[in-house]
Amino acid sequence: MRKNEAWEGVVTAKSRNMPDGSNLYHYVEIALPDGKARKIRVKGSLWDSLRPGDKVVKRTGSEPVRK
Repeated sequence: MRKNEAWEGVVTAKSRNMPDGSNLYHYVEIALPDGKARKIRVKGSLWDSLRPGDKVVKRTGSEPVRK
């Protein structure tokens, strides 16, 4: 995810991972309106509040938020 990106989509899945063995990363899979899907890393507080079917918006220069 880049700061200058903007998108909107629907959460299809959630996951967590510890690839380096010491940091826990939170991910959501997003279905975009054009039919594509993306897996993005989000803050734990946002991850906790999201469920499949929730809408998420990412505006240019900001973090993704629940819509």
